[in-house]
Amino acid sequence: MTLDQARALDAADPLRTMRERFALPEGVIYLDGNSLGALPRATAAALGDAVERQWGERLIRHWNEGWIEAPQRIGAKIAPLIGARADEVIVADSTSANLFKLIVAALRRDPTRNVVVSELGNFPTDLHIAEGAVGCLPGASLRAVPRDALEAALGDDVALLLLTHVHYKTAERFDMAAWTRRAHDAGALVLWDLSHSAGAVAVDLNGCDADLAVGCGYKFLNGGPGAPAFLHVHTQWQDTLTNPLSGWMGHAAPFAFEDRYAPAAGMTRWLTGTPPTLGLAGLEAAIDLWADIDMAQVTAKSIALFDQLHAIGTGLALECVSPTDPARRGSHISFRHPQAYALCQALIARGVIGDFRAPDILRFGLTPLYLGHEDIARAGEILAEILDSGAYLDPSFSKRHAVT
Repeated sequence: MTLDQARALDAADPLRTMRERFALPEGVIYLDGNSLGALPRATAAALGDAVERQWGERLIRHWNEGWIEAPQRIGAKIAPLIGARADEVIVADSTSANLFKLIVAALRRDPTRNVVVSELGNFPTDLHIAEGAVGCLPGASLRAVPRDALEAALGDDVALLLLTHVHYKTAERFDMAAWTRRAHDAGALVLWDLSHSAGAVAVDLNGCDADLAVGCGYKFLNGGPGAPAFLHVHTQWQDTLTNPLSGWMGHAAPFAFEDRYAPAAGMTRWLTGTPPTLGLAGLEAAIDLWADIDMAQVTAKSIALFDQLHAIGTGLALECVSPTDPARRGSHISFRHPQAYALCQALIARGVIGDFRAPDILRFGLTPLYLGHEDIARAGEILAEILDSGAYLDPSFSKRHAVT
């Protein structure tokens, strides 16, 4: 694709005006929105208001003027992006904490079922949290198996199937409806991690009859570093499952200050401690961007950006490890290269920001709200120059940083 062809596609892009709503640095092609989304322009003003007016002027009075209901309010705004009802989603804590809550709750549901099944190679925190969660219940265990052994692992002792909808490394996507059905046929619940799905691909939790889900706010949802996460519990389980982290904000009457715990109704019971109001303010400003966005347009543009970058990468003899079928992937693309880390650092030095995943994966996020075809074309030119020149072999690019 020539630059002129790329610019013509960008001119016809129905999402092209969204780019103006993000504060993107000049001279940077940002291909890491799958790890940390770009800053929405509205966020700075929202955080300024939260600090200066809400906290600075209103002080504790603002708890009754918007803070206390923020987890439910923002959860309701996220719900349409994941195919859930407004009263089935709440914003709370981190993805890891929410995983722990829901895993333990699922294990408590039926004492005859004490196994959590998940995939080897799943995002590490999912497996780490699952290990910790089963360790809290006598007799419970984690059964982590390769992807092609998952169905066989669903025995009559399984309480929960824990899957990440879009794989963090390869972008391979599970068929949510099919795997939810398999879990239910085995008598188990299913918990979906949507961290690389929400805001990236169309998700229909209720259409797939999914039971539980979690997701983060800082990737494709652009909520900012460490933004609060969200969790979903299908209506049918809201009166049955309870939060094992039974903190005061999940109490039915937190300001009655009762000694004994009584869970709140609905999704409020999944709160634990005091909501992080500044983080919630940043997340809400980002979520409000989605109010007028058509996910079908996001999906179509994601496919086109993927195809463009796939052609560039494979044309440069890079091995693509992401599925080429759009129905089987998320909105990032990964290539294998023996010097992937150094190649990533060389690209960053030239203003093309992607990321590295051990041991040999160069990963690029395709975020349709603010990326264009010209960005991909220019990134491809820089990638070709670095590979052709061998610039990535400079020893300085092999120095490992704490965050990759």
